[in-house]
Amino acid sequence: MTGAASVSIPFISDIRPGRLNAADYALHFADARPPLTPAQALLEAERCLYCFDAPCVTACPTAIDVPSFIRRIADGNVRGAARTILESNPLGGMCARVCPTETLCEGACVRTAQQGQPVAIGRLQRHAVDALMDSRRPQLFTRAPPTGRKVAVVGAGPAGLACAHTLALRGHDVVVLDARAKAGGLNEYGLAAYKTPGDFAQRELQWLLAVGGIEVRTGWALATVAQLDALRRDYGAVFLGMGLATTHKFGVPGEDLAGVEDAVDFIARLRQCADKSLLPIGRRVVVIGGGMTAVDAAVQSRLLGAESVHIAYRRGPESMSASQEEQHWAQTNCVAIRHWLAPVEISGQGGQASGVTFARQALAGGQLQATGDTEFFAADMVFKAIGQTLGNPVLRDAGLAMEGGRLATAEDGATSLPGVWAGGDCRAGGLDLTVEAVAHGKCAAEAIHAHFSR
Repeated sequence: MTGAASVSIPFISDIRPGRLNAADYALHFADARPPLTPAQALLEAERCLYCFDAPCVTACPTAIDVPSFIRRIADGNVRGAARTILESNPLGGMCARVCPTETLCEGACVRTAQQGQPVAIGRLQRHAVDALMDSRRPQLFTRAPPTGRKVAVVGAGPAGLACAHTLALRGHDVVVLDARAKAGGLNEYGLAAYKTPGDFAQRELQWLLAVGGIEVRTGWALATVAQLDALRRDYGAVFLGMGLATTHKFGVPGEDLAGVEDAVDFIARLRQCADKSLLPIGRRVVVIGGGMTAVDAAVQSRLLGAESVHIAYRRGPESMSASQEEQHWAQTNCVAIRHWLAPVEISGQGGQASGVTFARQALAGGQLQATGDTEFFAADMVFKAIGQTLGNPVLRDAGLAMEGGRLATAEDGATSLPGVWAGGDCRAGGLDLTVEAVAHGKCAAEAIHAHFSR
């Protein structure tokens, strides 16, 4: 019997906007976790045991007095609950939306052991802060008398804003410098749109700035050593909170093909687009990585109308930095998560990505090794979500000590340069969490204030 000749079917890229109708976009990008009603909040607050030496407080990087704010909700004092939260975390509203509470405060809740279900601390925190933001008198804090001291904060993300707010409350004048067109950093550009609908990042920013003493200058990037020298000369202290700007490369053939993009850039573009129907998305999408950014990019690809979305990760599920809840959320939204796959080549036709070849991985003697098997996924779009780095040679050139590609600091955020502190994702040894960035900013601000008081 004569075998039939193989037929080569040309690849046709299918990247286009408007895959859904208008109602679908509105539904898909609505609040993924609607807020509690007052009655629901009261019932949930009454589940709290108000533990002495509460483990949920210890588990929170900003040490919010969780039992105290929940008791105030139970007592009907929602404004007092918000004060308790925001005294510890001035970005408590955003953190309530995006923190991996299942591994932090709720993960430590004693109700988990007793009832198999923790108190919904994150949702209660959001309830209190949102109520304050929506009230006629949202401002809780009064700035101390001006001290005449000036501080430059580079980066208007969570770390920089928390640092600026804490310093402003102490009476110092703060100038926040950021390369983007809008302040907010990760909160404005780096989170899934369904986590923070209603322009909450900017609402929270305006609340924070209303305390006074903080000036924001956008469109300013740290590009030369001379700029940093000028900041050190003109200000009493400098705080670096610029986050991580450069995505790691795969280092495989085809990485520069059209349709291959950094996941963080895709998320930022989506966040800034008011009409989601205008965003082009592929019919087949592959996201490579294992963290929250990978999940956000994959889920939002599905919500934009992609028919097939895969997350590919080079290790097993237990090694993924995306929480179990995030992984479940991805799967709930019909994203397939595949493990033990490392990219070896991105194929293309006519300069456009058409698929990814992966080498199957396995652990041998504790080391990750290719098994010799490969797997191919067709893809119109490929998103890179394999972590980020500082990517700014100015910092090293200025004499700042580095550790693992990030800024080495003391516990209070002090760097190797006198008068310069750092915090957030650009600081070595962190968890890359919004709430930890806030804690870094506050801690550095207190250190700067103590420096001024000497």
